[in-house]
Amino acid sequence: MERDPYEILGVERSAPVDEIKQAYRRLARETHPDVNPGDAVAEERFKEISWAKEVLLDDQKRKRFDEFGAEGLAAGFDPEKARAYQQWARRAGRSPGHDSFGGDIDMEDLLSQLFQARGDGVRGFEEMGGFGRPGPLRGADFEAEVEVDFLDVVRSTEVEFRPEGRPALKVRIPPGARDGTRIRLAGQGASAPAGGQPGDLFVRLRVRSHPYFELEGDDLRVALPVTVPELVLGAEVEVPTPDGSVRMTVPPGSQPGQRLRLREKGAIRRDGGRGDLYVRLEAVLPEHADADELAAAVRELEGLYPDDVRAHLREGS
Repeated sequence: MERDPYEILGVERSAPVDEIKQAYRRLARETHPDVNPGDAVAEERFKEISWAKEVLLDDQKRKRFDEFGAEGLAAGFDPEKARAYQQWARRAGRSPGHDSFGGDIDMEDLLSQLFQARGDGVRGFEEMGGFGRPGPLRGADFEAEVEVDFLDVVRSTEVEFRPEGRPALKVRIPPGARDGTRIRLAGQGASAPAGGQPGDLFVRLRVRSHPYFELEGDDLRVALPVTVPELVLGAEVEVPTPDGSVRMTVPPGSQPGQRLRLREKGAIRRDGGRGDLYVRLEAVLPEHADADELAAAVRELEGLYPDDVRAHLREGS
């Protein structure tokens, strides 16, 4: 059954970008694998939601889906050739297997160049290159689209995937790779006749979002909840990193929104080094405290503010 990104996110076809983002964030919070460990159904649902978001937030992909349906999202799909075929079929005014000059057309071969097969978690495994057949000395190239975990990209690890009808393959994610990065696997395409060289396999990465890490260049950002006493008095707190939790010092007198840096705890760079991890402090009030006691404690703080904390916003107005 054809997947419809609008139905997956529960939005209308006319939905603006902000509504699509809001729908994605709501569904992602409910289905992310880190929130539902070991729940295979939730993981598949999260993959589907992520795919729908990627389609609808990409202007070109959204236009192709609106015009051609899910087939228009195939890796290597050529909209111009698809439109040319549609126009030819309309002009021919006869069955799609016969051209207007009386010659037979191998429609199965023709359509295989336009559309793709899907299988085993890898979308877009297709023969590339025009309507013609591969040359005699080299096999055709193939292309696959593979979903990978956010942290696998950050850590530049090796992942395994299985193209349709073929054994599983492994590919190392290169340092500096991002969503949409295209990786060439030499000799993994179609075999060539008469002992020629096989084609290549081009793997395009689709990176799943993470529930609390964000990537900014080679650096990572994370929001860290802290208590008011930890901000005022300072504390040693545990901070998640791509390689596991580490201890970090919150200096006394820290402010909500202040950023602290953990060096070389970010993504692996192209040069083999690592970016940094920036930790933004977010103050959290007690959730289950007695309301009167909390109010009394806060009133004691009021006298410690000698100046208007918003005075700078009125300067020059």
